[in-house]
Amino acid sequence: MILREKISNQLPAWRERVKVLVKEHGTTVIDQVTIDQVYGGMRDIKSLVTDISFVDPATGIKFRGMSIPEVLEKLPKPEGAAIPYVGALFYLLLIGEIPNRTEAEAVEAEWAKRAEVPAYVYDVLRAMPKNTHPMVLFSQAVLALQNTSEFARRYKEGMKKDVYWEPTLEDALNLTAKLPVIAAFIYKLKYGNGQQPKYNPNLDYGANFAHMLDVKDKKGYAELARLYFILHSDHESGNVSAHATHLVGSALSDAYYAFSAGLNGLAGPLHGLANQECLGWLISVRDRFGGVPSREDLYTFAWETLDSGKVIPGYGHAVLRVPDPRFTAQLEYAKKNFPQDTLVQLAELVYEVVPQVLKEQGKAKNPAPNVDAISGTLQYYYGVREFDFYTVLFGVGRALGVMANLVWARALGQPIERPKSLTTAMLEEAARK
Repeated sequence: MILREKISNQLPAWRERVKVLVKEHGTTVIDQVTIDQVYGGMRDIKSLVTDISFVDPATGIKFRGMSIPEVLEKLPKPEGAAIPYVGALFYLLLIGEIPNRTEAEAVEAEWAKRAEVPAYVYDVLRAMPKNTHPMVLFSQAVLALQNTSEFARRYKEGMKKDVYWEPTLEDALNLTAKLPVIAAFIYKLKYGNGQQPKYNPNLDYGANFAHMLDVKDKKGYAELARLYFILHSDHESGNVSAHATHLVGSALSDAYYAFSAGLNGLAGPLHGLANQECLGWLISVRDRFGGVPSREDLYTFAWETLDSGKVIPGYGHAVLRVPDPRFTAQLEYAKKNFPQDTLVQLAELVYEVVPQVLKEQGKAKNPAPNVDAISGTLQYYYGVREFDFYTVLFGVGRALGVMANLVWARALGQPIERPKSLTTAMLEEAARK
């Protein structure tokens, strides 16, 4: 399998590189920690390492050093498509190189071979109460797959530490192959006829999802699915879903345990629910004005929202100091494919007006739009209008990044994560010194 061969060829140099760095410079100080960081969610503390992605405050996310525009331009695409293969992105995250078409299609073929979901997983989901949240179903399905883990099986049999990454890669491929099938089934179970979807080996990852979801414009939605999964794949290691996956995985829990934990974090209102909150706010503006308001009316409405004690969702980011390039990519996609859509026009107007309002208010340090400011709008256009399902879509994409990170964490022998805690009295004592 091409991914295993590529990683295997890179590993000796990577292991030596890390070994030398730790041995010769292990005591080098790279950051200092303040009390407000300790009490502030460990914000901006430099204490994690990943070579999969990096968020540059001035330019946004980079996947293996490549910006979003570079990724969308340079990765190979299905015939006649404008958005790259999702398999090409997964190859890039794992290998650190731009694949050619054959290599990208090899990843897609691996997914097609591994996409069948065991019947008992469907039975588990059907047995859940009908009002169960889609994210609970999604996380439960991932956990239900745990007994198929290659890593768990081989660890129990006994294997050397330096090959931990090999069954982890198998788990990563098996899991990412099945996630769109599971997500589509959850959608049909919750909002449709409950039919089990089937993966078509003649279609790519994005096109398969469009067909399994059975949206009307399958060709258009296939493009959006590719774009959505690529843009939501990774965002460094410090966000909740990525860190939860890494933390649980560091205990040598397999990919299924680890990713289920990541999904549970993603379900939190402060992480994965923002996209539906943003769409809800846009719809409230549309309904208030019967369409797209004037610039002046939107300015006034934005101030009314803030003065009432509410927030305008989708603006501001913990790291970025510029408009999120993931937002920009989605806005450009929408303007190219359905520029007359009311919510798209409204999202663009909000982008032009709201940052200035937030600057005038003075509370938001970086009031530029983030990825959530428009992502729900695109789903809504194609008829996927069940807000609770949006975080499941996020989860399918996020799996690509966290699984690539998990494979490399095992390959480089990263240890169990165990930071040190202090008491409030200790912090007070430190402050007095």
